[in-house]
Amino acid sequence: MATAQQEPALGRRDLKKLQTREALIAAALRLAAERGLDRVTVDDIAAEVGVSARTFFNYFATKDDAVLGDHDVDHGAMRRRLAELLPQVGVLEAIHRSMFMIIAALEAERDRWFLRMEVVAKNPLLLSRLVVTGAAAEKELAAVIADHLGVEQDGYPTLVVAVTGAAVRSAMARWAAAGGTLSLGGLVDEAFRALAAGLPEPTPRD
Repeated sequence: MATAQQEPALGRRDLKKLQTREALIAAALRLAAERGLDRVTVDDIAAEVGVSARTFFNYFATKDDAVLGDHDVDHGAMRRRLAELLPQVGVLEAIHRSMFMIIAALEAERDRWFLRMEVVAKNPLLLSRLVVTGAAAEKELAAVIADHLGVEQDGYPTLVVAVTGAAVRSAMARWAAAGGTLSLGGLVDEAFRALAAGLPEPTPRD
């Protein structure tokens, strides 16, 4: 998988804010995994980080937002990257490349991602929220593709986003089943190669 684009360096104040945000996410996840989300309050999370509840609300509206972290931000970054890539390469390759930064972030924070999925699996409301967020993100990606191609969104754009989304979810399921010991980027690359080749049947195992 190609290297993700480098982000510009942060100033001291912005770095401090980012560190506080990351600490709140980590505390929310850890406490929710240990106690159950229903038994964790905003005050608990803030106290764990050593800040006030008021400071917590500068970063997140609810404890659920802290547990889920940066999903909305990630989807926005992917949408912008897709728009940049579409004039340069085909649609399938553009979608593939636009995922690099997200895949790299997941691999870099593997343990946090697994912990988040553990908490989500035990909380149906969080799971349904992720499903809704994911569907909205796919709709936005389809709109970007439709605009680039000059076609209706409900046809090819929606289909290609749905198919590639399923391919990535399949790769992530394999990654999770292996306990993160395999390369997520490699699994995603493999899935996209299969799509590009028309999903040929694999060779049977010996």
